[in-house]
Amino acid sequence: MTLIEMVERMAARLESAGVSFGQGTLNAFDEAAWLVLWKLGLPLEALDEHADRPVTSSEAEAIEALVRERISTRKPAAYLTGEAWLQGVPFHVDARVIVPRSLIAEPLADGTLDAWLSADTRQVLDLCTGNGSLAVLAALAWPEVQVRATDLSADALAVARRNVERHALAERITLAQGDGLAAVGSAERFDLILCNPPYVNRASMSALPAEFRAEPALALDGGVDGMDFVRRLIAQARRHMTEHAVLVLEIGHERAHFEAAFPRLPLVWLPTSAGDDQVLLIEQADLP
Repeated sequence: MTLIEMVERMAARLESAGVSFGQGTLNAFDEAAWLVLWKLGLPLEALDEHADRPVTSSEAEAIEALVRERISTRKPAAYLTGEAWLQGVPFHVDARVIVPRSLIAEPLADGTLDAWLSADTRQVLDLCTGNGSLAVLAALAWPEVQVRATDLSADALAVARRNVERHALAERITLAQGDGLAAVGSAERFDLILCNPPYVNRASMSALPAEFRAEPALALDGGVDGMDFVRRLIAQARRHMTEHAVLVLEIGHERAHFEAAFPRLPLVWLPTSAGDDQVLLIEQADLP
């Protein structure tokens, strides 16, 4: 059996088992390729290069065992491999954090946000940093900035610290524990705030597939309408922003709840691969 045949066979098993995707991959084939390549110790981008590589019987047994574990436990693939990628950058992942997938990474990495920054941009805040992926991407995108990354979860910050060290960014990224903006000093001001908060509404939380219920609920549950954390952030953000700063906020599929909560708030929707209504930008002057 060749590698590509093994991927196709495992994809069929994942598909027939009804596992859910969306935590690093969007379909059964991509997830099968991830698991097969990882188990064989091959780069995730090397599928075409190694498509015709023979898979030995012992390798096939190991791959099948991994896929069986994925199906039986419904754990996200990233928890089984211990690694996930965001914008081509690798990050350590385990059950203490959600699998990195923030759509904010797209306008951050593709330069869209650059238009909202200036030559004076020096201080960036990443709220609800989780495993630190957005903080790392921000530090990589803007070598001149200092990044503060905060989270309520000490466990999440332990994972973030590992990723900051992995990318040799400890001199430019500092970590702090606390609930939202309470994690930063009262006098601190930032030129850019990034935030992928818990925003899933309560009804959607109750309907999440098992793979998403395996992630820390603290990082997902946004209350009845998904806006609990967002309300506090909108109310407090301006006092922690410099004059021309912007807030970039991910709200996923909660646009209706966001607009109901903030019907008159001026904002800009940023385009992403998942649509043009899931990541928004607010200028400092427009915040209450």
